[in-house]
Amino acid sequence: MNEKIHAHLRHKDGYKFEITFDELPGDRVLMDEPTPVGRSEGPSAAMMLSSAVGHCLTSSLLFCMQKSRGAIKEIEADVDTSLARNERGRWRVTEIKVRLKPTVDAVDREKLERCRGLFEDFCIVTASIREGVKVDVELEM
Repeated sequence: MNEKIHAHLRHKDGYKFEITFDELPGDRVLMDEPTPVGRSEGPSAAMMLSSAVGHCLTSSLLFCMQKSRGAIKEIEADVDTSLARNERGRWRVTEIKVRLKPTVDAVDREKLERCRGLFEDFCIVTASIREGVKVDVELEM
């Protein structure tokens, strides 16, 4: 795994941006803000955060089961992200609830139970959010 990730955002129009990553040459993601601010032509930043938490947790659980020599036949996740205005009237992510739904054979139930106490700590995104991520912003002028 890389110790650094570089995302580059290029404004397209309105509030729509094209995002590319040095680590994935040729791939791109389009993001937009929901209407009425944007045109809902891509996921918003809050949606990407929500999906990042869900993806990280499901991947971490899969990894734990593989290391335990167990198998997850199928896995789904539902991520509910709550937004609310703070005391200054600014929208903030206030809570993220994740419901993981793995399907395992009976022989792997014990391994899944073991992973229950381990996998969250290895999810980079969720653990970082829980601890509070330092964000430095520089405005070039």
